[in-house]
Amino acid sequence: MILVKALPCLSRIGLMIAMTTLPAAAQPGPQSGDFVLRDFRFHTGEVMALRQHYTTLGNPKGEAVLILHGTGGTGAGMIGGFQPLFAAGAPLDTASHFIILPDAIGHGGSSKPSDGMKAGFPRYNYDDMVQAQYRLLTEGLGVRHLRLVIGNSMGGMETWVWGVNYPAMMDGLVPLASQPAAMASRNWMMRKLVIETIKADPAYHNGDYTSPPPAMKYAQAFFSIGTSGGNLGWQARAGTHATADRTVADMLARPLTGDANDTIWQLDAARDYDPAPKLGDLTAAVLAVNSADDERNPPELGTTEAAVKRLKNARYYLIPASSETQGHGTAGNVGLWRAVFTAWLATVAKR
Repeated sequence: MILVKALPCLSRIGLMIAMTTLPAAAQPGPQSGDFVLRDFRFHTGEVMALRQHYTTLGNPKGEAVLILHGTGGTGAGMIGGFQPLFAAGAPLDTASHFIILPDAIGHGGSSKPSDGMKAGFPRYNYDDMVQAQYRLLTEGLGVRHLRLVIGNSMGGMETWVWGVNYPAMMDGLVPLASQPAAMASRNWMMRKLVIETIKADPAYHNGDYTSPPPAMKYAQAFFSIGTSGGNLGWQARAGTHATADRTVADMLARPLTGDANDTIWQLDAARDYDPAPKLGDLTAAVLAVNSADDERNPPELGTTEAAVKRLKNARYYLIPASSETQGHGTAGNVGLWRAVFTAWLATVAKR
């Protein structure tokens, strides 16, 4: 099947900005752009012109670092949380590093169902996301090698995919809040329930709705509480009947954001994720970081720990649970793993 979709707002050049070289003391703030892949082929065989949006920070001549966001997020949205790594003297100081933060397919400024194709948009997966990112780097930004790939949640899973699909591309991998195993169990079942709940709402109209299906708000609230937050964390924040009620009321009172088709496609993209069979191809150094209270990647399964033991140059760091951690959201707090990351990075050889 061949899909050709016009992208009227895009330049024919594809790369919308040219990075300028500035002295270390005058590195620019975030820069954004779009790279158009005019013949992008999805794993399904569908072909279309694809817009790959991205944000960059730092020195274009510095060591390149790819940072990947989670489900429903954007590349630029990662900047605030990761800021401690970008400061002067920090491990990813922007004076000496070129930070690249793409919006994954289906997210942010990249091509997605809500651009107009609605439910006709290809059912992309994580391999498609990583392929588009690879082409952005190599064809759009001229990056041939990465010092690191770092990603959180969905971005962590994409980091594993990067390692097995393009093993020579990077020195190191830092997958956060993820595991290198098939998408299954609670992680997939909760995703599937959100998808089916939205689709079952009569207002969904098979994806051809005119306003957001109301069920989407309730499905997202269930997913958020059930798969993130941590037991100790939720007890600290909503440990009484009254505070628990207020927490739910506050969540349901927020304006509904996002698009239903975009949300379904984002969650569904994980359906065939499974880097385990190709872990033997991985050659980069690995620092895998999970948290002890991660609902989507329970450490008691031993999945990540066992995988790391199979790798030649890998370390596994498990953040202890506490009232300060937030389950699956814990790894988004750089302060909880920065020291471990800094020490590990110093040992990673430049290939």
